Amino acid sequence: MALKDKAAKIDFSNIDAGLAHKGQGSKTAIGMHADALFRDEKVTAENQTLKQRLAEFDGASPTRLIEPAKIKPSKWANRQEQSFSNDKFKKLKEEIDSAGGNVQPIKVRPLAGKPDEYELVFGHRRHRACLELGVNVFAVIEEMSDAELFCQMDRENRERESLRPYEAGLAYARALDEGLFPSARKLSESAAIDLSQLGKALALARLPADVIHAFPSPLDLQYRWAPEITKVMQKDPDLVLAIAKAIQKESPRPSAVKVLARLIQGGGTVPPPSLKKVSIKGKAGQLGQINFDSGKRTATINLANVDQARFAEIEIAIKALIS
Repeated sequence: MALKDKAAKIDFSNIDAGLAHKGQGSKTAIGMHADALFRDEKVTAENQTLKQRLAEFDGASPTRLIEPAKIKPSKWANRQEQSFSNDKFKKLKEEIDSAGGNVQPIKVRPLAGKPDEYELVFGHRRHRACLELGVNVFAVIEEMSDAELFCQMDRENRERESLRPYEAGLAYARALDEGLFPSARKLSESAAIDLSQLGKALALARLPADVIHAFPSPLDLQYRWAPEITKVMQKDPDLVLAIAKAIQKESPRPSAVKVLARLIQGGGTVPPPSLKKVSIKGKAGQLGQINFDSGKRTATINLANVDQARFAEIEIAIKALIS
């Protein structure tokens, strides 16, 4: 029998199966070719799966746990210090403490020329809480411009714990004063802020310091108060400032609503008596002068060349007025 005929009668199927079972793969030319094709298909399928998974993260920013001390507040930070001492901040701090860290990440951008140091974009309250608790803060890291940082910070604050009107006003005023935006309208469009509300916030931020300090806290100021205070400031700024300075000296300090009422009392077209000195001349040479000071809530009366017999009448008149 020819050699090729003998070879043709040999059964290789069991040998192939046994080798495959042992993990050695196919040893015949046909089997090895089949294995190669299978491996190619498997690698192609795995590559396709990996590509799909990577596509899910396309454009995503890296996240990591960062020591809070390596993150500095932004120059555009818009939270007043009082925002880190109220009950809402204390509750946030307790939640972060119980969870062992912040569940919702903050956002930071790398500081140019300073490896492993960052600037806050948003999440100032979460960052402060982690800093005080001594735990690392979970953060998203993203490169961005100053204008992008400002807009993202403002939107995030409005969606979470909204800024108080005065805080917002200071942030908007700083952005305009430093040329971050060319106009209030452009700022309104870029950060999606209502233009009317933006104007009120700016009006509050640009109030004189004495007017701001007349209130128990600048965080008490309300958007709806801006037109009223602006109106009286335009009509009689001296009067409003005098009242504001006097209120600062009072103890206990009146509530914010009462401060507002006193500041806008000069809103009429005629100035109140605090700016007047009333002089009186009698028929027989008597002289009188009345000085009013509504800021100090006092009235001083000086009388000269008055007949002593009239003293009792003066006393009765003043008592009747006061009582």
